[in-house]
Amino acid sequence: MEDSTTRIALAGNPNTGKTTLFNALTGSAAKVGNYSGVTVDVKRGTAHLLHGDEVELIDLPGTYSLEGKSPDQEVARQVLCGEHDQIPRPDLVLCVVDASNLERHLQLVLEILEREVPVVVVLNMIDLAEKSGLRLDPVKLSEELGVPVVAIQADKKKGLVELKQAMRKPFPPAPESLGWEKGDEDSRRAFGLATGELAARRPEAHSSNTSDKLDRVLLHPFWGWVFFLGVMFAVFWSIFSFAGIPMGWIESLQDWTIGLVEEAMAEGDLRDLITNGIIGGVGAVVIFLPQILMLFFFIGLLESSGYMARAAFLMDGFMSKVGLSGKAFLPLLSSYACAIPGVMATRTIDSAKERLVTIFVAPWMSCSARLPVYLLLVPMLLGGSEGGSVQALVLMGIYVLGTLTAFVVARILRGKLGPDEVESHFLLELPPYRRPQWGYIFRHVIERGWAFLKKAGTVILGIMILLWAATTYPKLESDDPGEVLSHTIVGRVSDAIEPIVKPMGFDGRTGTAILTSFAAREVFVGSMAQLFQIEETEDEGETRNRIRDRLAAETWPDGSKMFTIPAVLALLIFYIYALQCLPTSAVVAREAGSWKWAIGQFVFMSAFAAVAALIVFQVGTLLFS
Repeated sequence: MEDSTTRIALAGNPNTGKTTLFNALTGSAAKVGNYSGVTVDVKRGTAHLLHGDEVELIDLPGTYSLEGKSPDQEVARQVLCGEHDQIPRPDLVLCVVDASNLERHLQLVLEILEREVPVVVVLNMIDLAEKSGLRLDPVKLSEELGVPVVAIQADKKKGLVELKQAMRKPFPPAPESLGWEKGDEDSRRAFGLATGELAARRPEAHSSNTSDKLDRVLLHPFWGWVFFLGVMFAVFWSIFSFAGIPMGWIESLQDWTIGLVEEAMAEGDLRDLITNGIIGGVGAVVIFLPQILMLFFFIGLLESSGYMARAAFLMDGFMSKVGLSGKAFLPLLSSYACAIPGVMATRTIDSAKERLVTIFVAPWMSCSARLPVYLLLVPMLLGGSEGGSVQALVLMGIYVLGTLTAFVVARILRGKLGPDEVESHFLLELPPYRRPQWGYIFRHVIERGWAFLKKAGTVILGIMILLWAATTYPKLESDDPGEVLSHTIVGRVSDAIEPIVKPMGFDGRTGTAILTSFAAREVFVGSMAQLFQIEETEDEGETRNRIRDRLAAETWPDGSKMFTIPAVLALLIFYIYALQCLPTSAVVAREAGSWKWAIGQFVFMSAFAAVAALIVFQVGTLLFS
């Protein structure tokens, strides 16, 4: 049966607002960011034109050229040339151009026109171009290119009616003749420059705009780094300081829910399962939701404002010393939120070997799933309650340690893989600073939060129920809680693995909690609460404080303190380095094209974490004794 679907592709350079336009036309909520590398795969959606005609929109990854070698650029080329295995050649291409960077962005438009496909040129962000003093002539540009040109402002949905009119059938034919020599890059460049001068009139005297003035400070060799470090510190300080109130609400809701269940049900295993296994176990993880949401909010703010590209520019010189380029910075920074999109974002890297190295070290950028562990353990090191600049510095130091280790390993691995087959260049366009798109930021924060809650209600809930059963059965009639726990499945597992983990400073229960967290790192806190039999009380103190108090009182059979500073440090080190995310391994296997790479990464990082924790505990014990 013949496919009658009308397909329209959105193509353009990074930072032109393609995905914003895609969202405006389809009503979708695809991720939008003011930096290169957000769209690393094809997004598809349905749009309705003025008379109700339905078309399929295809949002292609941003690319500077159809001759690029990176995976995302290759995807764009395959779709536009009709060579993609799953997506037929589009019937029309919307070439989205940043109106303030006309000459540079026209180069891709000219390449697409050479493919003899119907094209409509979309001049986006026309408001910013006019504010900078540019006077654009879409009619003149249309005459020179031989295709329709429409001026829009996608974020405000201005000009969409005129654009939909240009998208109606019959589509405009490809130009019969070209004003440049087909396939000749120099000829294309000369034509693009000449056309840009004809269609865009600039003010006679160039004056610095706001972005230029800000960049004099934010890209300064010294003050730029001061600002960058200040931003990072502010993020970590806010995560500790501002989330206390909503976390208190969650804590109170948890205590109130447990109280209702205890009043409504008779004492027994079922009530214990609901209160301690489900509400207590899952609640010990959900309480970290405010901090996780704040992390995603700040990352979205940096992306949307345009500062993320500046951070990549600052990092390029440093990263070149470890065998990577500034292109690797954006995937690595994305991995602080979650390693999976970070690994996928490596598709923007041209060099296959640099891409493999970046994929290998990306999980060492501490993701949001590790935050619950860090926020439990860091105050134990400092002997105080949560909050304050010192704990923010320690938390920032944890992230820095993981990052620096990743760079060292990247340098070693980069040398082992040898030089690239083709020379790689770091090309990054610095977009103007823009007002954050608050709607998109909050929408994605909510989506991330909902994804976390769904995980808490499925994977984490299942683990907590299984863990409760393993800590309850088989039962032993005894008044000694230690004897009761030792008789259960968990007690026997703990006894079996304690000789393995004890040299790292952990007892069998902590080792068991670590094992459960290989399914989901967030589970560690709830597992510790169950394994150390931390009961809910009517006291509205925070759950983590109760866990810390109990752990601080734990002793070994010889009476010595169990959770000493070296032991807590060793536990932190283990979670900094261990790759405890099986979905990440699956994505690594797909992106690297080999399960050997994913398995090797998992084994290496797990062994590295265990050895590092062992060294930290043994050396720390010697020093503190």
